[in-house]
Amino acid sequence: MDPLWLAVWSLPALLILIFLGVPIGLSMLALGLGGCWAIYGSPIPLLNQLKTLAYGQLSSHSLSIIPLFLLMGQFASVGGLSQALFKAAEAFVGHRRGGVGIASIGACASFGAICGSSMATTATMAQVALPELEKAGYARALSAGTLAAGGTLGILIPPSIVLVIYAILAEQNIAKLFVAAVVPGVVAIVGYILVISIIARLRPGTVGGQAEPVSWGLRWKALSVVWPVMLIFIALVGGIYVGVFTPTEGAAVGAVGTAIAAWARGGMTRAKVLQAFELTASATAMVFMIVLGAAVYNIFLALSQMPQELAGWVGQQGFSPYQILWAILIFYLIAGCFLDSLSMILLTIPIFFPMVSGLDFGLTPEETAIWFGILVLIVVEVGLITPPLGMNLFVIQSMAPHITTRDLYLGAYPFVISDLVRIVILVLVPSITLFILRL
Repeated sequence: MDPLWLAVWSLPALLILIFLGVPIGLSMLALGLGGCWAIYGSPIPLLNQLKTLAYGQLSSHSLSIIPLFLLMGQFASVGGLSQALFKAAEAFVGHRRGGVGIASIGACASFGAICGSSMATTATMAQVALPELEKAGYARALSAGTLAAGGTLGILIPPSIVLVIYAILAEQNIAKLFVAAVVPGVVAIVGYILVISIIARLRPGTVGGQAEPVSWGLRWKALSVVWPVMLIFIALVGGIYVGVFTPTEGAAVGAVGTAIAAWARGGMTRAKVLQAFELTASATAMVFMIVLGAAVYNIFLALSQMPQELAGWVGQQGFSPYQILWAILIFYLIAGCFLDSLSMILLTIPIFFPMVSGLDFGLTPEETAIWFGILVLIVVEVGLITPPLGMNLFVIQSMAPHITTRDLYLGAYPFVISDLVRIVILVLVPSITLFILRL
């Protein structure tokens, strides 16, 4: 078979393997190995590459930032900081209409600032906030939609593991990407809060009652418990950006700072420390397996010349830069319903980034790369809550089996609409993403 068509048919084959339950990293590895063998016609060149590929990919100093950020999130989770964040947010807004839902969004955003993973944020905050939402009388659909959408902030609010991978693949500055993600993250939080507020006014029966107002003394007391989280976030992103330490050093500072904060509130026992390290090791192994599988699969795609053929075909069609951009974003939106965010980034950025880099949006090459990275991150995040296979929705269902699939879908769609509006705004007005960097 022609190598180009071999690569084209490998994409539906990859989806079939994933639907059959084969791990994504293993699926990409198997297809990549098989495709390379078919193109070479012999296993010898492939074996020569494999003897150094794994070491070359996984020994990269840049990748050491991933287990450190994962450890940071695990310390926050097992140390009980997630519950403290929710209680602090509830103390300030829980007495308002839709306040418990808004507090859940605020807690998800705060936890995302020290986690870097969407599904981890969703799972952790579901344990903390879902009982409180149900206790307050929230409809199951709204509870599920709120926490699934809030969980997506885990990969949007820096630090973000997906942004780190994008920075490595696109050879961009991690600190600048982190800073550029802050304003879109704030826009996402405001959009989700508006959704809850609108639902609370149009359908007041879905939000149940309101919490009792809390005195300012108790509010400041609740805030005093979580101020180290905000300090860690500011020190991490600010320290990396101004050059006090490298991204890897910053991740280490964040992990140690989160461990100290969790220990200070009495949430870190010996057993929980060991649990955090075990969970970090497991998650890191999964991420690195996906990285290795994607590396082999991308070698196969490069040998097939599919990325070059695709770029050449697009260039011949006379499409405008924005038409190409919209087509790419729509692809990510659809693919995000079936694939996890990390796999999509690893698979597609080597194909799409060179194409986008050659387009003229009236921005510098660096601004184009950063803007495109944030847009991709946001669209991938929308896929996590888009039916039928939004992964965050099923994380919620695994935590609360009594929530039906119908409730999951009904609860997600208002937040998906908010995300789509946000994407349109950020595409049409790139300066929203870039203005802090320009300052």
